[in-house]
Amino acid sequence: MNITVVGSINLDFVATAPSLPRAGETVTGATLARHPGGKGANQALAAQRLGGDVCLYGRVGRDAMAEEAMALLLADDVDIGHVIADSQAPTGVALIAVDPEGENQIVVAAGANHLASPEQLPARIECPLIVQLELPMDIVEAAVGRATEFVCVNLAPAAPVSDQLLRRADLLIVNETEAAFYGDLLHHGGGRVVVTKGARGAVMYQRGVEMAWAKPPKVKAVDATGAGDCFVGAITVALLEGMEPQAALDFACAAGAIAATRPGAQPSLPTRDEVEAILAG
Repeated sequence: MNITVVGSINLDFVATAPSLPRAGETVTGATLARHPGGKGANQALAAQRLGGDVCLYGRVGRDAMAEEAMALLLADDVDIGHVIADSQAPTGVALIAVDPEGENQIVVAAGANHLASPEQLPARIECPLIVQLELPMDIVEAAVGRATEFVCVNLAPAAPVSDQLLRRADLLIVNETEAAFYGDLLHHGGGRVVVTKGARGAVMYQRGVEMAWAKPPKVKAVDATGAGDCFVGAITVALLEGMEPQAALDFACAAGAIAATRPGAQPSLPTRDEVEAILAG
């Protein structure tokens, strides 16, 4: 199953702290870790581990952080031959604070991600496509416009997009905050819309009508970073394999739940065997 992902690549600096700071507050006693991240890279690796054969288009800096940011993509055989190393900007960085319950706060310095452009894309994308909104809108719109197969758009982080993009998508994925931002626009096209609700699960709609609802298995959350990206990769793989909406939601919720039990966006992403085991159990 060939899948193209057009998206961001970051290196995450994760501080796990006793609590998340309020505005103007300093919280001490944290531990620091570095993990590969970026919504595009996370979704690419999630889809690869769950059964896809993934090609990633993106941009990194020509610096030491780039190798670290792409280490797990390489280890899991994601095709990164179309990732450009740019000397004009550093590799993107995410600064992430995580509390003991797995809740997080994230600040992203996009770096080279913001230099990604439509010129690095092929004239036609002839396999299923996943995009998010951490790259400039012109490359996102170009990727969707050049796609000839299934298109999944993760509307995150929320930002204005064209009506053409919303109508072209076969699958739109948002969390509750993003769903509130877009409102009824989500349901103007004929594709499916999934709203994720964290530990409460996810709902799938088509033309505003609920098709399925799923709840994730009960787990002890350690770090929610990357769980939503894992969900995106998982449900795309499931639907492309022909799973019915309910089964696809169950599969994606289970994958996202597993990701939340481990630290780091990409190190936490589960294998197909792990997801099938938790569903069976």
